[in-house]
Amino acid sequence: MARVLVTSPLSIDIRPILAGHEVIGGATRLDRAALLAGVADVEGLVCLLTDRIDAELLARAPRLRVVGNHAVGVDNVDLAACAARGVKVGNTPNVLTEATADLTLALLLAVARRVVESDTLVRSGGWTGWEPGQLLGADLAGRTLGIIGMGRIGRAVARRAAAFDLNVVYANPRPVDGSDAIHVTLEQLLAESDFVSIHCPLSASTRGLIGAHQLAAMKPTAILVNTARGPIVDENALIAALAAGTIGGAGLDVYAEEPRVPEALRRDPRAVVLPHIGSATRGTRARMATLAAEAVRDVLAGREPPNLVRT
Repeated sequence: MARVLVTSPLSIDIRPILAGHEVIGGATRLDRAALLAGVADVEGLVCLLTDRIDAELLARAPRLRVVGNHAVGVDNVDLAACAARGVKVGNTPNVLTEATADLTLALLLAVARRVVESDTLVRSGGWTGWEPGQLLGADLAGRTLGIIGMGRIGRAVARRAAAFDLNVVYANPRPVDGSDAIHVTLEQLLAESDFVSIHCPLSASTRGLIGAHQLAAMKPTAILVNTARGPIVDENALIAALAAGTIGGAGLDVYAEEPRVPEALRRDPRAVVLPHIGSATRGTRARMATLAAEAVRDVLAGREPPNLVRT
């Protein structure tokens, strides 16, 4: 029997998956201090993307064998440090693609059609009746959507975009087979797109990828959507671009320092801001918890999980 620490309440009870092991935690969200204290004698860890699994934590966890990361991205995990200590890492690929793609389109539509502003107007009692010029938004049909990062989620967004008669271009390290979208450079994408949606992973090369220069290259009516990772966008540059009218709007589900959302974004009516709910459907979150727990179970049983992250 091994001891497994769960850092936060999950959408399902994963104890049946880890039957035969002692599962601790999971009742409340562990802060950093509690997490560092809690890993001292555990062999397995089920954590969230907001938990930093780094050299400091690994030094406190001499018995740790496996980390089940409740996310597809592993930018919160020091993979090199884990590999050096023989700690296996599993993530949750393939199960949140459709939910995140759905939310991307929801954000795009919400900003383009000013859905939140309209809802606020009605709820406040300020709506006095239909007017021809009231809350005019942007058309989608015939416009261009630029996708940055054409992985699983980017391709799922492209499929949905076709139903809205959007022309799709994408920037990716290499062309993607089987897609009708057009492969372009990032510079072309920013200049040509009416809507720009970010779907690349966070890495050293993508941190701050969209900064003041890139925002200035976009159309002044363009809408930026980010459901990937907050630090890919320079948040201060985005705030300045919205204030200056360099771009037309933004739909955000992720932020540089979550859960902190800058007041300027919260106040700006051209920004729709969500609390990182890209994968927040009952089915998706249940599958994510299952995959994270199964990775821990498999490694503890001496098996290689299918969702093992390769370094």
